[in-house]
Amino acid sequence: MTTPVLRYKLVSIGLLETLMKRTGRGDAVSVRQLARRAGVPHGTIGNLLTGEQEGVYSDAAHAIAAALGVDLLVLFIPIERAELSVSRMPGLSVTT
Repeated sequence: MTTPVLRYKLVSIGLLETLMKRTGRGDAVSVRQLARRAGVPHGTIGNLLTGEQEGVYSDAAHAIAAALGVDLLVLFIPIERAELSVSRMPGLSVTT
């Protein structure tokens, strides 16, 4: 039996953009620089910024947050929590 891999949803595209302009270390990073620091494909960062991709798996979420110098839960919310929160708000949905 395998353990399911937790997925995380981006809190906000605007927040990711802001953190890329000034990371927790005080520098700015491009899409490619952030991807390199986090060890993820640059398409992942680009897709998060355009909204084409709403979330990532646990390892990528941790790596992106660490590369930006912020706590994981500043930038991402576990999908299960997002689904619980949204289920209490009519008209909103979370896709997985």
